[in-house]
Amino acid sequence: MTKKSTLNVLIADDSDTLRGRLISLLSENPDIAIIGEARDGLGAAMLVEKLKPDVAILDIRMPRESGIDALKKIKRLHPKPILIILTNYPYHQYKEKCKEAGADYFFDKSTEFENVSELLKQLIQKSEKSDSLCV
Repeated sequence: MTKKSTLNVLIADDSDTLRGRLISLLSENPDIAIIGEARDGLGAAMLVEKLKPDVAILDIRMPRESGIDALKKIKRLHPKPILIILTNYPYHQYKEKCKEAGADYFFDKSTEFENVSELLKQLIQKSEKSDSLCV
């Protein structure tokens, strides 16, 4: 018998509208719990430390600290969470920089928004089979 997993997710984006859309989309899945929200990279890094999510979804361009800076800090201090970049800046150089900094996935908000939900469903299924999150 497989164990039912709940995926704890943190969302960091400076757009209230985008965070709301993402929360609405992900909340359709009862196995996903949104445990925190941040409006900037600094808040995201602090919340990852405090809440210890399974997954953190980060925008690149945010005030106080960019998503890339937050990504580096999170990966250095807390290597456990799966880190997803969801951005309006899907340029190759950003993708490479994010991957080098430790991003596990990189999505374009304008064309791949729905892919985040699908990815999280896959992560839940994999974790139920192996009893741990897989990248």
